[in-house]
Amino acid sequence: MRIAVLGAGMVGSAIAIDLSKTFSVVAADIDREALERLEKTHEIDSVHSDLQDEQAVRDVIRDADMVVNAVPGFMGYNTLRTIIESSRNVVDIAFFPEDSAPLHKLAMDKGVIAVTDMGVAPGMCNVIFGYHYARMKVNSYLCLVGGLPKKRTWPWEYKAPFSPCDVIEEYVRPARYRESGVDVSRSALSDPELIEFHKCGTLEAWNSDGLRSLLRNMPDVPDMKEKTMRWPGHIEKARILRESGFFSSEPVEVNGVMISPLQMTEKILFTGKNWKLAAEEAEFTVMRVVVAGEENGRQVKFTWDLYDEYSPETKTSSMARTTGYACTAAVNAVLKGLYTETGLSPAEYLGRNEVCFDFMLNYLRERNVIYTEKKESL
Repeated sequence: MRIAVLGAGMVGSAIAIDLSKTFSVVAADIDREALERLEKTHEIDSVHSDLQDEQAVRDVIRDADMVVNAVPGFMGYNTLRTIIESSRNVVDIAFFPEDSAPLHKLAMDKGVIAVTDMGVAPGMCNVIFGYHYARMKVNSYLCLVGGLPKKRTWPWEYKAPFSPCDVIEEYVRPARYRESGVDVSRSALSDPELIEFHKCGTLEAWNSDGLRSLLRNMPDVPDMKEKTMRWPGHIEKARILRESGFFSSEPVEVNGVMISPLQMTEKILFTGKNWKLAAEEAEFTVMRVVVAGEENGRQVKFTWDLYDEYSPETKTSSMARTTGYACTAAVNAVLKGLYTETGLSPAEYLGRNEVCFDFMLNYLRERNVIYTEKKESL
């Protein structure tokens, strides 16, 4: 069984390494150094390729039995479409801003299983929500999630484990959620609140656009929201950059040269020690999913908590572990025949299947990514 992993960034590399323990894996990326690191330390083939080229994608996946789409978000939609057109089953973690729904008919026509948004959030939070949604009347859903460096370093107190453009997109794209049965939209970074966690202390949460397919697939749940978390104080600094135009993609003239403020900001923040997470820098992922409603005639609340840290043994970041291993769990669920629905399948669909749900939680637990559940009567 041969699997093609498109994208060899921090998360894509973790996916390729995990899958290479069981399957034949080929990793493709435009970054030669990332590919060389994989080839030197693991039994992984590599292809140096510009995956923005549709033909290049087709060439890489031609001999693959399955594909993982781990390219940056701005490339994600077109890459996923090309994979489906090539009649390859796929698990996608590109988290692109476009609506993936138009690809459903294509996937159905091609007989393709296409699992989308299968990371940690979106991803495992959707799986958990989907599990409860199929078994109770859900009245509210909340997801709080953050990936942060353990050491708080002035001035930003933040380091990013994934694509720069995808990080900044979280600060720009309006947050869609549902409140009292009404779908609303507010600016990212709005409604900040302080929340306490046992293992990492006080974090600051703000509205982010993470519900995605849940707004369409859970139409009868009156309250749904996702919030991203950072160390307190980071939100205000990010808002200053955004409102001052540093995240704008509209070019401005500087001494006769047209410059994109967004590209300049990315270059500054992700060069050196600003926002770029170092290769072996200690960081953690924290997530809380709260699902409340009626189960067997009783009002109940389920709280799922995740806390995960950088692994010094494997030198794998927590965000790569929690995102990447959720993806590889889904890959294995498909290859084992536990999930067989053709068409486009957002992550919540996998949660509806109890066998698949249990398999994925156990798969993650074996890799020391542990979700704990607490049930309360209301």
